Amino acid sequence: MSETPMSPTSPTTQTSPTSPVTESDVDLGDGHVLHVYDTGDPGMPGVEPLVVVWHHGTPNVGAPPRPLFEAAARLGVRWVSYDRPGYGGSTPRPDRDVASAARDVAAVADALGVGSFAVMGHSGGGTHDLAPAALLGDRVRGVVSISPVAPFGAPGLDWFAGMAPGGEASLRAAAAGRATKEAHEAAAAQVPEGEVDFGFVPADEAAFSGPWGWLGSVVGPALAAGPAALIDDDLAYVNDWGFDPADITAPTLVVHGGADRMVPATHGEWLARTIPGAQLWLQPDDGHISVLRTAEDALEWLARTARTTPAP
Repeated sequence: MSETPMSPTSPTTQTSPTSPVTESDVDLGDGHVLHVYDTGDPGMPGVEPLVVVWHHGTPNVGAPPRPLFEAAARLGVRWVSYDRPGYGGSTPRPDRDVASAARDVAAVADALGVGSFAVMGHSGGGTHDLAPAALLGDRVRGVVSISPVAPFGAPGLDWFAGMAPGGEASLRAAAAGRATKEAHEAAAAQVPEGEVDFGFVPADEAAFSGPWGWLGSVVGPALAAGPAALIDDDLAYVNDWGFDPADITAPTLVVHGGADRMVPATHGEWLARTIPGAQLWLQPDDGHISVLRTAEDALEWLARTARTTPAP
């Protein structure tokens, strides 16, 4: 930890019909910077503002989820999010573990003057949002984890079972170490798009034609600098996370698609069994992307639940 004060710098603002997004950099004081997004205080009369920290998937940048902006405005939710190290405007940090997300979230929240908050994420973000929940105690007031990866080697879980060939090959390469994973990504870059089965089901393809087609806007920028951040993410998933999900005490909701072939539902089921008191919403017909049609309901659950959890 650095003793240098952490503060946002160089703000820019993007606007949408429902919420402005201010972007800034948080200097961690150790040579690393996190690029941060913030929709600001929703200003709902009679409604306690609730900060929800969004955790993005792999490979995405960290812009908050635009398809949920209208629901957030209605619920009095302020989105805060950031690019994980190596993505977008955040400094690379090779060999980071999943637990590092807790330190990063604490730094961002401190810089913005935020005390307690809830967390929400999808896919790899659904895994990373478990870190602050496990490690930051009652500062985290609620958790929504959508389509998360479970710990590698989790007891009783056949980790690769049900994965589509493309995703399995990518993660098996990560499990073999950095050199193998880097070689895998270099080879994958030469394969024509569409020739690798990463596990999208027809319901996912339909979802890309709707509001969650927004995901395309956060994937391109994430890969603009190459696959290094994606490699760091995948290595983090298959190595020691640096925390135990069983240590999470905040109210937790796990949402997973029963037809998911990218991260099979057995991962979400394992986490829901392991996290004390966690709820599981299993959507039998949904894949990895189409399950996001449940995200608005999940955000409503989070807002309601977090507001009944005492702030520290």
